Amino acid sequence: MILKALAEYYERLLNDPDSGVAPPGFERKPIPYLIVLDKDGRFINIRDTRTGEGKKKTARDFIVPQGEKKTSGVKANLLWDTPQYVFGIPKSDKEKDRKRAADSQEQFLKRIADTFPNDIDDEGISAVRKFLQAKDFTPVFGHELWPEILETKANITFMLEGDTCLVPQRPQVMKHLGEIEDKGETGQPCSITGKADIPAELHPSIKGVWGAQSSGANIVSFNLDAFRSFGKKKGLNAPVGQKTTFAYTTALNTLLAKGSRQRIQVGDASTVFWAREQHEFEDDFSLFLGEPDKGREPDYGPLRSLLSAVRTGIPPGEDTTPFYVLGLAPNASRIAIRFWYEGSVRDLKEKIAQHFEDTDIIRAPHDREFLSLFQLLVATAAEGKADNIPPNLGGEVARSVLNGSVYPRTLLAGAIRRCKAEQKVNRVRAALIKAFLVREARIRKSKIKEVGKMLDTSNDNIGYVLGRLFAVLERIQEQAHSGLNKTIRDTYFSAATSSPLVIFKRLQELAVHHLAKIRNSGKSTVWLDKLMGEVMGKIPASGIPATLVLEDQGRFAVGYYHQRQDFFNTSKNSEEGE
Repeated sequence: MILKALAEYYERLLNDPDSGVAPPGFERKPIPYLIVLDKDGRFINIRDTRTGEGKKKTARDFIVPQGEKKTSGVKANLLWDTPQYVFGIPKSDKEKDRKRAADSQEQFLKRIADTFPNDIDDEGISAVRKFLQAKDFTPVFGHELWPEILETKANITFMLEGDTCLVPQRPQVMKHLGEIEDKGETGQPCSITGKADIPAELHPSIKGVWGAQSSGANIVSFNLDAFRSFGKKKGLNAPVGQKTTFAYTTALNTLLAKGSRQRIQVGDASTVFWAREQHEFEDDFSLFLGEPDKGREPDYGPLRSLLSAVRTGIPPGEDTTPFYVLGLAPNASRIAIRFWYEGSVRDLKEKIAQHFEDTDIIRAPHDREFLSLFQLLVATAAEGKADNIPPNLGGEVARSVLNGSVYPRTLLAGAIRRCKAEQKVNRVRAALIKAFLVREARIRKSKIKEVGKMLDTSNDNIGYVLGRLFAVLERIQEQAHSGLNKTIRDTYFSAATSSPLVIFKRLQELAVHHLAKIRNSGKSTVWLDKLMGEVMGKIPASGIPATLVLEDQGRFAVGYYHQRQDFFNTSKNSEEGE
């Protein structure tokens, strides 16, 4: 299903002249150096395609024949490769390296000879052949760029003097390679398309997955004999045609490419998305769930429009275009599927809007209007570092958002754990906890009154009430000792959340002294007494419990946050005792 959707996306890209996607049998590859030859195969120059400064120079991408999947053996690419293959340059003076380099160059020449028989009439191929067969590379080795080529072992290809394209891109060459690709032997039905094709033993590598090895990894892989089944080896265990493997890997590499507008990072999951047909939602999706660029104020106009449309009702039949979201994570030399979503644009819009409704919570005027998935996940990580986000959490949360299901319980536990560890409930953690509670209550059709967007004085859940009470007691302490660097929150928040019975007894004793100090300073405590009495009046007759379950610990944090925000956002002025 995933591979089929990717292969169809490749067909869409192929029909779009602006996509720049490589045709069948080719790939886009950064080539930093071009060997420029004349028609007689004489060396003219080395052209540097890199831009930028110093070590940050970036090579230009070119469409070249698809590269070979290289492991420990010698496999030459067609018309482009490293200095070892093109010029036979060994890694060292050791005998085995010199022999390997000689074999590599021989393979490089043989690949050209086998692919382009002598009757091919192309000046570019003829020039490359003459240049390589003459083996007089002295002018190349004397060029000022050669030391850099040797040091970086960068890819090299050829260009004919006066041409604007590479030799592999010359019309006659591409036509010939296209004819070879189309001939293809008929093998067996492809398990993805059902069409006859040659099964691919090894699939091309997929690059760009965050954390995966730089040489690429695979979604489908049976490379060792240990994976043989019924005598079938490698990719024959799950036969996928070569055309399909090329299509799906090319589409995925295009989506994962650096600078792609159709990828975002969700925890450890590199996430790509696309529609079956071109759709404006592809441009908006990263705005909804991605992290805005640093230093750039996000444009929330499309998100506000989405929420408005969902609240008022999206017209029936609108946006039925299929839409796909794929989350990938590294797993040694393979790629794990973290999550997969397949649905319509309309369905996805509704799910995303519900996510933002659930995470909506009262905020300070300077806070961002909406929270990205990255902000939510990193709020559960130690030191606020992305590397410390628990494994799998990003994928589980993304799956919940896309499917509209309950958020993972590890999300609630993680948010509460960070609140306790840092003795701090910020907007993001409060939003996370509130979202988990309201979504679970809605899906499980719970009759318990759940926390809302802002302070709810009618909510009598013991966790919520104790959170409010803790905020009031902290406020009393602040009024008694202005300019405190450390409040009861820094000392007692964690313990009050887990074991409230013992801690609140101590805090109430402290509050008596704090209120007396306020009165002695000449200020009124009427407002504080009234507020504390109102909150304490919601504690049940059974009293404060010895412990709180995880959900009530979450309500404690939200109640505390709501009450603190109410102090800041309302016209009540506790300092004056009104």
